[in-house]
Amino acid sequence: MDLIRTGLIRTGLIPAPRVALLDGDGRRFAFGPEPLLDSGPGTGSVARWLRRELGAATGWSLPAAGPGAGAGAAAELRLRINPDAAGDRGPESYLIDVGEGGAELTGATPAGLFWGAQTLRQLLGPDAYRKAPLPGRTWSLPYTRVADGPRFGWRGMMLDVARHFMPKDGVLRYIDLLAAHKLNVLHLHLTDDQGWRIEIRRYPRLTEVGAWRPRSRWGHRASPLWNDTPHGGFYTQDDIREIVAYAAERHVRVVPEIDLPGHSQAAIAAYPELGNTDVVDTAALGVWDDWGICENVLAPTEAVLRFYEGVFEELLELFPAEVSPFVHVGGDECPKAQWKASPAAQERIRELGVDGEDGLQSWFVRHFDGWLAERGRRLIGWDEILEGGLAPGAAVSSWRGYAGGTAAAAAGHDVVMCPEQHVYLDHRQAGGGDEPMPIGYVRSLEDVYRFEPVPPKLSPEAAAHVLGAQANMWTEVTQDQDRVDYQVFPRLAAFAEAVWSWQPAPEERDYADFEQRMAAHYPRLDALGVGYRPPGGPLPWQRRPGVRGRPIEGAPPNV
Repeated sequence: MDLIRTGLIRTGLIPAPRVALLDGDGRRFAFGPEPLLDSGPGTGSVARWLRRELGAATGWSLPAAGPGAGAGAAAELRLRINPDAAGDRGPESYLIDVGEGGAELTGATPAGLFWGAQTLRQLLGPDAYRKAPLPGRTWSLPYTRVADGPRFGWRGMMLDVARHFMPKDGVLRYIDLLAAHKLNVLHLHLTDDQGWRIEIRRYPRLTEVGAWRPRSRWGHRASPLWNDTPHGGFYTQDDIREIVAYAAERHVRVVPEIDLPGHSQAAIAAYPELGNTDVVDTAALGVWDDWGICENVLAPTEAVLRFYEGVFEELLELFPAEVSPFVHVGGDECPKAQWKASPAAQERIRELGVDGEDGLQSWFVRHFDGWLAERGRRLIGWDEILEGGLAPGAAVSSWRGYAGGTAAAAAGHDVVMCPEQHVYLDHRQAGGGDEPMPIGYVRSLEDVYRFEPVPPKLSPEAAAHVLGAQANMWTEVTQDQDRVDYQVFPRLAAFAEAVWSWQPAPEERDYADFEQRMAAHYPRLDALGVGYRPPGGPLPWQRRPGVRGRPIEGAPPNV
């Protein structure tokens, strides 16, 4: 077979693999009406996925090759695990060989094999993403050799289900969408001022009260409009177990976030004793119906620590360490006005000997840093948690640009890069007036494609602490699945390439090539039912005329 290094555009593979060789003569292997599947040891979960997902689209049952398959029958699709296949590409690497005998997928691990199956699905064409076979459809693959593996081990997306609740089926759908793009972390932002979304059995009011608000502001917090429909919802503990198991089968880790000591009004509304009762009538507080930074924060007491230890005890049971060792504690945007006004908080500062109100915030985070470490877990939080120092095992989500991540990595902490200026997918995609509820910086598909997770100033030793990156999707103005889809796609495809593929410097990347591959990828998104932003701008029903967003005043023209 004469293979040549070419044809990423022809195959439309996203993210781009390290090596993709295509037959120079354009030959293809045509599958028969009922292909046999030869699944070697350790490949059972990927075989099940192929039978379920490809079976739905093709009508294949993919019976097992073997003695009962019939005389002379040979498997047209073969799955293998071979650690030696990794080479220098890491444990999530895979190989695909397609020739006259069919297709063979080899993974260094089950995860690598699963990512190879995602590439196989892309090679089969967009109809491989449908839920039922189309009449008269036949299936073939180009003679191909793909050798691939990811650049980073943390390739994630943060989904904010606290501001606007996404029902469980929507979360499962997003796990599939992440997996289709070879992303392997779903960070679930489960609590905030506007809602508490996870059942904690010892504290039932967290969901009885904290999961519901009477109304929501429609648009940015400066908008005069309101949606007076009550909003809420939460995941039962069995829902969470299902989400975690569903994700694990697709080699996606779910990282839960419980925010503290700020972003906590929903919890205070449910249990008023958690707040600063000497300066605020916390019994009168409800779940917050507005956006922005709320002044109501947790009281710095031992009782509050015990309460949240109870929350985390149940959380750790729902998110086993083998699935994800990390627990996110937020730790960001904590206003200090109530602590400054509170005699009890001021006395606490003196008792603890901390550096003022900032020291109280650090005290909260450091307590749970140690508490989680004692239980074999690792704390991760937004980059504000650097203030006051961290234990060696803690990690940082760098959202306020690169600076926090640079400082954390230089100090020996692991870092997940998610700078607001580059990968906040709630930010608008163009500067035109048609963008629905425009928020923040303009970050186009090309901008996200050129995102570089490793700051250039890092030494090689510090750069080794960059675990990877994630794109963050905050949902204040994305009230349902269609709006989330519009903000996330197609930019998540560009982000996936930034964290998977071994890329040159951002300014040297071939965006024209990526655009042409995206032309092949849009039909896949169509088949999956993703309501992405079209390249030409929003469709009429995707706009929100007259609803105020948040362009940044005084900023350069592109933000």
